[in-house]
Amino acid sequence: MSSLWKVPLVDLASSHRELEDELVGVFRSALASARFIGGPMVDDFERDFAALCHVRYCVGVASGTDALRLALHAAGVGPGESVITVPNTFIATTEAISQVGARPEFVDIDAATYTMDPEKLRAYLEGQCRREGSTGRVTSKRTGRPVTAVVPVHLYGQMADMDPILELAREYSLIVIEDACQAHGAEYYSRRERRWRKAGSMGRAAAFSFYPGKNLGAFGEAGAITTNDTQLARHCWMLRDHGQSRKYVHEVEGFNNRLDAIQAGVLGLKLRHLGMWTEQRRDCARHYDKLLHNAKAPVVLPRVAPWSRPVYHLYVVRAAERDRLREDLAVEGIETGVHYPIPLHLSKPYETFGHYLGDYPVAERAAAQVLSLPMYPQLSPEQQELVVASLVDRSDGSSVFRSTIEAGEKTA
Repeated sequence: MSSLWKVPLVDLASSHRELEDELVGVFRSALASARFIGGPMVDDFERDFAALCHVRYCVGVASGTDALRLALHAAGVGPGESVITVPNTFIATTEAISQVGARPEFVDIDAATYTMDPEKLRAYLEGQCRREGSTGRVTSKRTGRPVTAVVPVHLYGQMADMDPILELAREYSLIVIEDACQAHGAEYYSRRERRWRKAGSMGRAAAFSFYPGKNLGAFGEAGAITTNDTQLARHCWMLRDHGQSRKYVHEVEGFNNRLDAIQAGVLGLKLRHLGMWTEQRRDCARHYDKLLHNAKAPVVLPRVAPWSRPVYHLYVVRAAERDRLREDLAVEGIETGVHYPIPLHLSKPYETFGHYLGDYPVAERAAAQVLSLPMYPQLSPEQQELVVASLVDRSDGSSVFRSTIEAGEKTA
């Protein structure tokens, strides 16, 4: 744990200390075999992660951004097209869209879950697009580009409401690629299918990130694509390795986006502990819920949708005077985070798109108010109690508390 914080936002060192001997064993195996690219460790991890996600295929790649880009590419999304996503996400989501030559188009988020609002998606398709009579495909009125795909983002460890999104995708002939980079093992109850579905199993394909701070994190950059589509999986396997179907046989022009064997070995080892870590995160979330509710803390608590089994990559509350509250907590030695302070439609790379403040008000309010509290499997009840006590002590009946409650009442 960092000596700078009484309670850090994330503590990666604790889990690594617990697994140190096994992790050293991964390095020794790689040294002994000298198989640093591909090989059994990559194959084993791909098999095991596919099983976790209840899909046929997993394609390991070098990062979550690569995973989303290759999935879009392999699904046929390309230059001159538009892809719908949300403005409340990390820029990697829209970078991947841009990198295949497409343009991101935004719809607003649900106020309770911070994920894509299916009704806003419907409104966009019905009001901001037109159907082409000959093909039935939709075209953006704003850009004149065909709209070919939608990327719902499973944010903070909770899945988007996939049933209505998939229904709209079927109606408008859209490809669905899940951004599951924060949702390893999360589940969604499909009312349509009357069963629980895993993140990464519902779209044409999905992208996962294994950045070190994720619930399942590598020792550097790593990612994966999951899918049940045999052709898409085969295409992704080639794309990640210079377009090769076998050595020096190049079917397409590809990329160098392979998953390193050592990273795959680390991930495979951690994967065996992911279920336990997920339950520990859920226990932490339940304890936060109880403490914050009982203390009448100056925040709006995260909402778990009835169709959701989240994995709490982050525990995100909302406070009307977020920045001041964050500074006060830092004084008490409590590290917090903000995910994400600038909605993408207002960020500099997309300023030429012609968006303005007020275009996506729910995402804009979230960007101004969300606050990530410390969350990791080894977080102790005592540390959580310190977080909540510091938060409540700092409110002291002030305007932070009153304005937060007002914000909650307006969006409840």
